[in-house]
Amino acid sequence: MNADAVQQYQHRTVLLDEAVDALALSGDRVNGVYVDGTFGRGGHSRKILQQLGSGGRLLAFDKDTQAIANAATINDQRFEIAHDSFATLSEALAVRGIKQVDGVLLDLGISSPQVDDATRGFSFRADGPLDMRMDTTRGMSAAEWLATETEQKIEKVIRDYGEERFAFQIAKAIVARRAVEPISSTRQLAEIVARTVKTREKGKDPATRTFQAIRIFINQELEELEVVLDEAYRYLAPHGRLVVISFHSLEDRIVKQFMAGKANVPQPDRRLPIRAVDLPQPEMKLLSRVKPSAAEISENPRARSAVMRVAERLSSGTGGAA
Repeated sequence: MNADAVQQYQHRTVLLDEAVDALALSGDRVNGVYVDGTFGRGGHSRKILQQLGSGGRLLAFDKDTQAIANAATINDQRFEIAHDSFATLSEALAVRGIKQVDGVLLDLGISSPQVDDATRGFSFRADGPLDMRMDTTRGMSAAEWLATETEQKIEKVIRDYGEERFAFQIAKAIVARRAVEPISSTRQLAEIVARTVKTREKGKDPATRTFQAIRIFINQELEELEVVLDEAYRYLAPHGRLVVISFHSLEDRIVKQFMAGKANVPQPDRRLPIRAVDLPQPEMKLLSRVKPSAAEISENPRARSAVMRVAERLSSGTGGAA
């Protein structure tokens, strides 16, 4: 592989320092247990290990076999990676006898190497097999799904996960095309969408929303996010931090609503004779909402849409597994 190719597949971790700083690895917490739910190419994990004490522990997750291979280069007894979805957090912690964690970091979406590698099928910018699976060892590819799914379900996925107003027309065109020939490449799908979508936001490819929608559906990204947020909270120790970096509105909305739901509790009628100690208490405290700096966006344009939200479990919580 030449130098240009190596550069092509490099990954720049978004909000690297900000995310690790948000975990607050200081004092007794330097020897705590932490979770990196999306290892990727290990930017956040390596930074955490630099700050983690000798008695600390870091468990990472990733579904991508290439990420797992990259993690094998980390020779550190404090580190372990699970080849699985972060939605299996509860099971993974239980198997390892971990009762509580001091911080959970989730960097959502797909990494630059996944996007840039045409063989993965995530991008419409280069032709490749229409796969889109984060874990290529299991599950149905995008091509297999499009070949068998109903027009109504394809429309629903593109509309709900891609927020695509032309979902009906795109689904109809996909079904018509597959009756003639299999839709097996990214270029085929991009061309179908381009011929169907006549107007689009300036600077945005017509296929952007459709590719996003199918990728999210194939990998069950939103469903798994909802699962891991609940499990992360359940295992967080008092004052443990939950740090989540999102890259599109659907993810961020789920994270925002989850954190707000834990931080804001309904208050009873003040006229009722209820003692202050019996009033419902918030379970988390919202700490910050962070966007990448102009300098980071200039160096890495893919960081532009990132939003990081940070919340802390309050000491009134029990921590640990329920």
